[in-house]
Amino acid sequence: MATTALGVTPSPLAIFRNRNFTLLWSGQLVSTIGSSLTSLAASILVYRLTNSAMSVGLMLMATAAPSLILGLIAGVFVDRIDRKRIMIAADLIRAGLVFSIPFLVPLNILWLYIIVMLSSCVSTFFDPAHASVLPEVATDEELAAANSLMAISAFGSTAVGFAASGLIASQFPIAWAFYIDALTFLISALCIAFVGIRTIKPEGKTNVATVFRNMRSGISFLMHTPVLRSIFVLAPFIGISFGMWNSLLLPFARQALGANEFEYGLQEGLTSVGFVLSSLLMARLSSRLREGQWLVISYLGMGLVGIIYASLSSIWLAIAMVMISGFMNAPASIARNLIVQRNTPRETRGRVASVFFVTRDISFLVGMAAAGLADVWGVRVMMVASALLVLVPGALALVLPGLGQPAAEWRRMVHLLRTAPSPKLGAGRAATLADFDLLIGKLPVLSNLSQKQRRAVIGQSCVIDVPAGATIVCCGEKADDVYFILSGRAIAGIEENGNYRSLETMRAGDFFGEIAALMNTPRTANVVADDATTLLQVPATAFRQLMQNPKLSQLVHMKFFERMSRTSLGDLPRFATLDQSALKELRTQSGG
Repeated sequence: MATTALGVTPSPLAIFRNRNFTLLWSGQLVSTIGSSLTSLAASILVYRLTNSAMSVGLMLMATAAPSLILGLIAGVFVDRIDRKRIMIAADLIRAGLVFSIPFLVPLNILWLYIIVMLSSCVSTFFDPAHASVLPEVATDEELAAANSLMAISAFGSTAVGFAASGLIASQFPIAWAFYIDALTFLISALCIAFVGIRTIKPEGKTNVATVFRNMRSGISFLMHTPVLRSIFVLAPFIGISFGMWNSLLLPFARQALGANEFEYGLQEGLTSVGFVLSSLLMARLSSRLREGQWLVISYLGMGLVGIIYASLSSIWLAIAMVMISGFMNAPASIARNLIVQRNTPRETRGRVASVFFVTRDISFLVGMAAAGLADVWGVRVMMVASALLVLVPGALALVLPGLGQPAAEWRRMVHLLRTAPSPKLGAGRAATLADFDLLIGKLPVLSNLSQKQRRAVIGQSCVIDVPAGATIVCCGEKADDVYFILSGRAIAGIEENGNYRSLETMRAGDFFGEIAALMNTPRTANVVADDATTLLQVPATAFRQLMQNPKLSQLVHMKFFERMSRTSLGDLPRFATLDQSALKELRTQSGG
């Protein structure tokens, strides 16, 4: 997070001076209160009519089902159409749908399932659009606080919505919940109408071929970015667990805890209070640990608390436990958002967000379906199973790429970045075909180069041996050589206001320096040899020849976007306005 000239960390609430953020936050706050009213009211209505956990699960499944068909396609349109218009239109349509529920459901309960599904179809376009705009209305320095406060807006406001829904269900006609929700969608649309969001200018016409090509490229980007791929692996476990948990909360409250509808609503509301308190702390403390470490703490904490909750018989102890569970949920939610935002370029965010939303909804469907087993095995057994599932991603986050870096290793890397001497690399020796063959063994995408092409690159390159602890390149220096690691290990990091932040650990077959070579800009990070390391130093002219290889060109572009998005835009203003035209220029320069 940015600091002032006196070294004082500004209040996270200072971001409310940003008009666009305030409008976006306010719109989400109001609409989330309304949506939580509808969500809980619909569950109560179904349970009143059927008295079945399976029926509640089916209603929630209707919410998730549209993602199976529209999810990935919606992400493409979000990346090609004005995101602001998408959000406004979605809010207006959902307002009309929710308003119609009290008029249609008395005719047949099936109308509730139909309207919920139609509303979810519209949300399939709204959600990735909304998730994509936060990095555009908040600076990189504000992003951690922005995510924490948006998490409060998205989930904390459910404390009001759930409590109000429980009160309405017990004291007033349930239709009031749906009328209020329709009004909140209209208020949200009005807030978004005044938010300044830069319009996307898509390349080419929007047709079927373009949609599917863009969809594939978005999925490819996610799968080729290690840290995004890692949180994608975790997503199904969390989705299944949360799907089971949400479907079972009402039956568990009524059957195992003996709670009434108001106590159930209070339980849901205080869960969100815990989330709010934790989010406020994360606004200040999120930079103390790496995102992956927050995921471990959050998932393991939720899993253990869930097991305790499933063993309780007192509603008041249960309320305390779910409040703690909500507190433990916030770090994972915020850390996951930061990972996606910082590792995804603007023009791909809609597609990447949609992949995660689709995965979330599919796994929710599985979890909701599994909740029906409570009618056979008992609601308490299924609550324990739900809690155990959360422990799995907590353990996996310890070891997956980009997430599992231990704090001790991270501190050692930061110390190495801080204390490494200035670079004093020798001239090295001339590269040989044997060196290039060694590189091909580590980087197979180069294997289809002809002997003539290999000799052309080798003739301009050299091999350098770097001792452990030595600096290879420094952030800000002017140079355009690209380095391929033949053996050893190197780490990259940047300095932020006197503090060092490690970005990446690179091993044999990895490369660095491609940003300076392709964009003709100063180095974007410090790189230090962690072990004794042997490098193939390739000048920019020879590297551009290598980029004629389509497979290498694609790999370099993926790595370029990954590294660019991880590097602070506050320190690299030349990338702050990188758009489609700049990317097209990059492709032209690199021959991709």
